[in-house]
Amino acid sequence: MKKESIQEDEKKETVLDKEMSLKEIRSKLDEVDRQIVELYQQRMELSIQVAESKMRSNRPIRDVRRENQKLEMVKSLVQKGSDKKNVEELFRMLMSASRKYQYHLMSKYSSGGCRIPFQEVDELPVKDCRVVYTGVEGAFAHEATLKYFGKDVISFHVPTFEESMNALSGGRADFAVIPIENTSAGVVADVYDLLVKCDNYIVDEMDLPVVQSLLVVPGTKLEEIDTIYSHPQGISQCNKFLNEHKEISTIEKSNTALAARMVAEEGNRSHAAIASQVAGELYGLETLISPLNHNLANMTKFAIISNKKIFRKNAQHISICFESEHDPGSLYRLMSHIIYNNLNMIKLESRPVPGQTWEYRFFMNFDGNFNQSGVKNALTGISEEAVSFKILGSF
Repeated sequence: MKKESIQEDEKKETVLDKEMSLKEIRSKLDEVDRQIVELYQQRMELSIQVAESKMRSNRPIRDVRRENQKLEMVKSLVQKGSDKKNVEELFRMLMSASRKYQYHLMSKYSSGGCRIPFQEVDELPVKDCRVVYTGVEGAFAHEATLKYFGKDVISFHVPTFEESMNALSGGRADFAVIPIENTSAGVVADVYDLLVKCDNYIVDEMDLPVVQSLLVVPGTKLEEIDTIYSHPQGISQCNKFLNEHKEISTIEKSNTALAARMVAEEGNRSHAAIASQVAGELYGLETLISPLNHNLANMTKFAIISNKKIFRKNAQHISICFESEHDPGSLYRLMSHIIYNNLNMIKLESRPVPGQTWEYRFFMNFDGNFNQSGVKNALTGISEEAVSFKILGSF
């Protein structure tokens, strides 16, 4: 037999031996895993007994002191120093799973779960309601109000978001229409802060396409225009048109609707405004070009806010805010309640906590309805483990 052939056979035998060895190792791993599963099930049975004991004595599910003692104990059982962190992580996950199941039992069998203080309604009570919006007549918030509540709605406007919230809290309005997010500019963070501060709640939302129009004194032609007024955002949204007409100068105003009103009051055919068609109709202007903005996918999301704790029975989303402990993994542990209950998170934003350096409050939206057991379980877990917690509404 040739030497090369003998060496080739030896290589094949060596490879075969390694494959057999790997199979044996995997077989042993399978056996260990079976034991782990059996022990895990035993542990969960004991967790049920713990939950029952705590429910009988009205004690909270989470006992941080006990958890820390447990972690130190299991780490002391580890001989190899590099394994201590892995064992700690393993037992953190075991205790987290145990807590989540205990929260499930609490929500199902006792009154100790998260109490959801919202009343279910078939539809929002919009008949003969009063609505407040931020801005002026003809602004996009006004357009959103008319689109959602109808043209016959009784509405009034105030200059700021906070005044809108105060009008709700004080009973001068039944609903407020406030912008909460834009596809280009992102979230309106001030509104989230006000939802924490005020006793008002999101009950619905609507998307309004941002359609900017070139509004002129009736009969005006494009070549007559030398100046355009608008809000800075309105100007930037139409910069493609403006770049093509550099002979036209722009002047910024505090509001697109105010710009439209100014053009209407002046009656000057050399002046135009970039604003909504609603503003044009309101002030008797003619729409020369619409849409004028180049990004036709630009949308603003408006929140419909009430001073009542109500939710529509077919609501599909829930909004909450919370603060987590200031230690590694605390945010993940709170978010894991969403994952554990098979819920889909659709938004997570952070805002600095007023008066607290480098402390943050988190705002989360997820799919679900208050009547779903998974939602109740998730809210129970987060409310039990968060430093602070508030339900901002369901829509």
